[in-house]
Amino acid sequence: MKSVDKPQIQYFSKHLFWDVNRKNLDLEKHKAYIVKQVLEYGLINDWDLVQKYYGIEQIAEVSKSFRELDKKALSFISFLSKTPIKEFRCFTYQQSTHQHWNF
Repeated sequence: MKSVDKPQIQYFSKHLFWDVNRKNLDLEKHKAYIVKQVLEYGLINDWDLVQKYYGIEQIAEVSKSFRELDKKALSFISFLSKTPIKEFRCFTYQQSTHQHWNF
């Protein structure tokens, strides 16, 4: 359930969507991409927009399906949503893949 009106893409930081045409982004259709970009690279204003629109529960549900997520972003959303970190796919996926060179 959305808590506020639909924010406009132009309100988000420009660096978040440098690799795509911002005009083609849809907040519902591209929800996973937007959430991931904001979690990993967003500023506090970006987080506020996403959190007010989607809500913590929906952000956590979307995040559970990510194969990769920055460790800090994973800890952040796990803590805020009170979701055990083991429920996130990126946590179990990262644990099961071994790096060849680990310096």
